[in-house]
Amino acid sequence: MTISLRNRRAGAAATATALALASLAALAGTATSASASGRATTATATEAALAPASAAAPKAVSPAASGDPVSVSVFGLTLPRPTGPYATGRDTLFLTDHGRADPWVPAAGPRRLLVSLHYPARPGSGGEPAPYMPEAEARPMLAQRGLDDPEWPGLVAATRTHSRTAARPAPGRFPLVLLSPGFGTPRATLTGLAEELASRGYVVATADHAYESTGTELPDGRVLPCAACDEVDAQPDEAGRRKVLAAVATGRAADFSFLLDRLTGPRPAWRHAGTIDPRRVGMAGHSIGGNAAASTMAADRRVDAGVNMDGAFFDPVPARGLDRRPFLLLGTEAGHAPGADTSWDEVWGRLDGFKRWLTVRDSGHFTFTDTPVIGEQLGIVDPGAPLSAARSTTITRAYVTAFFDRSLRGRPARLLDGPAPAHPEVLFRHP
Repeated sequence: MTISLRNRRAGAAATATALALASLAALAGTATSASASGRATTATATEAALAPASAAAPKAVSPAASGDPVSVSVFGLTLPRPTGPYATGRDTLFLTDHGRADPWVPAAGPRRLLVSLHYPARPGSGGEPAPYMPEAEARPMLAQRGLDDPEWPGLVAATRTHSRTAARPAPGRFPLVLLSPGFGTPRATLTGLAEELASRGYVVATADHAYESTGTELPDGRVLPCAACDEVDAQPDEAGRRKVLAAVATGRAADFSFLLDRLTGPRPAWRHAGTIDPRRVGMAGHSIGGNAAASTMAADRRVDAGVNMDGAFFDPVPARGLDRRPFLLLGTEAGHAPGADTSWDEVWGRLDGFKRWLTVRDSGHFTFTDTPVIGEQLGIVDPGAPLSAARSTTITRAYVTAFFDRSLRGRPARLLDGPAPAHPEVLFRHP
């Protein structure tokens, strides 16, 4: 693996850091690029994009293509600006499911969820921009990837977002999209997609699943470790590991059914729940979160459409299908072209509604998250996954939004009809 650094003031140190990250690879949840435990066996530098380009302050880099929505702040890291007509607000919920014990640490008591809610907001309302992630979550996330410089967690945690706290909701009722992150990965890494969808008129609920991330900070300041990761690693063989990862997907399905009850039931937990249209619900996830989207649809008829962003199906779609509900497969060309991940080939034959199988040239497993944006601003270049942060952002936003516009709003989505000149990296697969 060759790693290039745009900022070469500490090239040797940064290369060593990136290589350390590669060797300690993140839990990716893919079948072809991962070991049986779900840990990537050869992580690219895009997957390692949080590795700094130098030990000093990071050097921001310009977007690869003008007009693509990657913004760089001279004051620090920042996420791409949302492109929709709405301003966006963000709330946070801490929910406890008293009907279920935590599956990974039963002694901890009932199952708990931390949920970020992004929503269309009135312009000019609200307080400060919402924080990206707590430093207490950034620290173990980086440490798990071999990045233990004491300054880096604060830098990542301080990434600037575009949603305001305490913002007043825009008038109207909006479709709801549920988001689930990759295994071992904090929910914050899907913030860019959540803000984009909210700016386009969706309420977006992104959940952290207790003990399934490198660190989840509770309101009382405690940080929950990834007990589920330890459970995967404790298995003696591939079959055991796959069984645990399937349980992650089905457990998340139960989490989201509970979350739907708390957002759309008779006594909703969220103060702005009246802005949600419960008749229009979609779900998307990255890595094992994408598997969880299908598992949730199989278990809960309220979810009308789903997206899997580069995740293997440890819990397969039922043979009966998904009751003709639409589903989008969006993955890397290397890992999820037909025949590369047999779980996608199997699921494709079972999807019985509108469906698309798209792969993206030059992408990496974390292309569909905030990782490329943060990494590129820090000066990391990965020849193995050369798709720029700008193109990663544009493609993910365009196809996920088009799919939900079609599935939840009944709008034309010509982008899903076939290859588009504006997105030559995206290939339509017809197994």
